[in-house]
Amino acid sequence: MSSVLRVAVQMDPMTTVNIAGDSTFALMLEAQARGHQLWHYEVRHMALRGQRLTATAHPVTVRREAGNFYSFGAPERLDLGTMDVVLMRQDPPFDMAYITATHMLEHIHPKTLVVNDPAAVRNAPEKLLVTRFPELMPPTLITWDRREIADFRAEFGDIIIKPLFGNGGIGIFRLREDDENFGSILDSHFSRTTEPLMIQRYEPAVRQGDKRIILVDGEVAGAVNRVPAKGDARSNMHVGGRAEKTEITPREREICAAIGPYLRAQGLLFTGIDVIGDYLTEINVTSPTGLQEIARFDGIHIERMIWDRIEAKRAG
Repeated sequence: MSSVLRVAVQMDPMTTVNIAGDSTFALMLEAQARGHQLWHYEVRHMALRGQRLTATAHPVTVRREAGNFYSFGAPERLDLGTMDVVLMRQDPPFDMAYITATHMLEHIHPKTLVVNDPAAVRNAPEKLLVTRFPELMPPTLITWDRREIADFRAEFGDIIIKPLFGNGGIGIFRLREDDENFGSILDSHFSRTTEPLMIQRYEPAVRQGDKRIILVDGEVAGAVNRVPAKGDARSNMHVGGRAEKTEITPREREICAAIGPYLRAQGLLFTGIDVIGDYLTEINVTSPTGLQEIARFDGIHIERMIWDRIEAKRAG
């Protein structure tokens, strides 16, 4: 029996949680089942004074009961440096607020184990980390330069345009060779932000699904297939993608074997990669999802593997 851990969960408001699909909720249930103590706080409630990092947090208990799935204790000023574990689970966008939170958490890690390692998360935004493995990716361009984008489109015809730091499928467009919205989409993006775009060759295999594979400390743990809704190029479940049972192919195991040692070395304990056909398209390190879907389809409870690794790291 492992010792009781004090666990602070840095996440979005509890009221936003979908208990049927939220991976953070599954992690909290498993921690509670093991006897660990839980606190909940949001990034906006953090404060760094000198070297002391605190957050206004609520002790929290969770249960799988729709409409009544959590209870808060009285708020307290929690010294995060006294915690055993902080789960950094707030959703992107990966903006300056997100980056600042990683800097603040570095003041307590690794004495307090932050999952995932905050410096590694900051240095590994999902759509950029994947570019460390170009041999595994479809043709990809990251740029501000409209001419470069136009040339890429002329070369491949059918392309996907993504905001570099978005999430949930928002702002992703498929543009075929004759699509006249090309200029308007670029205008819309660059009028709102100075961030570059990611452009990739469209992979028709996405119609069979965009597979989410979960890795725990660099090792394959399970997978779920996400199939786009009819008439939509995006497979994200937030925007209507359908989850399906799947198997991990030999090619996907090759991809995981290639990236696993790097993820483990960086302290990226809980990651989710996206694979379309034979290609790695993203490595998700901020708040990966898919645990509950995999449990429903395959009976694999990856949250148990994650807590096994966390407990081992705390004990070691």
